[in-house]
Amino acid sequence: MADEEHDEAAARSFLTCAVEVACLMDLGNAADVPEASRARHLAHAVRKPLLERAHLPEELFAPLMAAAVYDPDPSFCLWFVEPAVYAFGRRRVMNALLDYLRTGTDAERAGAERAWYCAHVPLRADRSPAYAPDGRRDPALDESRDVMDAWRETLRASMRTNSR
Repeated sequence: MADEEHDEAAARSFLTCAVEVACLMDLGNAADVPEASRARHLAHAVRKPLLERAHLPEELFAPLMAAAVYDPDPSFCLWFVEPAVYAFGRRRVMNALLDYLRTGTDAERAGAERAWYCAHVPLRADRSPAYAPDGRRDPALDESRDVMDAWRETLRASMRTNSR
């Protein structure tokens, strides 16, 4: 596939993901925004409402992870990863990204690697209402050492396979 075709397919995939997240948040699909900038417009529109909620519905988890993985700009995939980490926990987010790394397409694996960096976002009680009023949350949500070990092992195995 030519680079231009690949970029166009990736942009369409990201737009699909961004539309799904926005619709699940009842923010519409921004059909009045030109298609070339619609995905980024929607990503911007959902960022604040996602962070303002103490809880996110379960049906948002997979679309948030897909949007993070398909976002072509590593500077912006944080807009999907950060609220997912607060609402669903770092452990669950990292496990989802690990699944993309293990079983995804080349584009999905690359996107998972971009999003993995964002999954390490520092958590602050003043940043999200996902924390209890006393500023605490269940530490099991964020325990991820074993997932990080699995990530490193998966990368090593992939490198060994690719070097053959």
